[in-house]
Amino acid sequence: MSLHRLAVSAVTATIALAACSSTSGPELRASKPVIYVSSARTASDISSCLERMLPSAQTTRNAGSTELLVGPNAWLVTLTPSGYGSTVKVQKSDGEYSGLPEPELRFDIARCTT
Repeated sequence: MSLHRLAVSAVTATIALAACSSTSGPELRASKPVIYVSSARTASDISSCLERMLPSAQTTRNAGSTELLVGPNAWLVTLTPSGYGSTVKVQKSDGEYSGLPEPELRFDIARCTT
């Protein structure tokens, strides 16, 4: 086996293992919320604040809501506009993630929703 093929095989195996260890989007969305709060701030204001506090977050906007994925599928923050501001729902994957601890995320959510 050539060195190039061996390297390609190693990279493919690493990607496959990483994919197996992360939680999928639908699984994460189905998990029980660990935080569910209302805020008088708009979803876009909260999103901007969280993006500053959590620079590694990946933001997507769909069907009127905004989702921020923090860590490798570790935390999902969903911001939904409401009649008086917005609601914030935070869900956590079942797997262990040593990146952002829950108390720090709670602080960031509290800071950005008030």
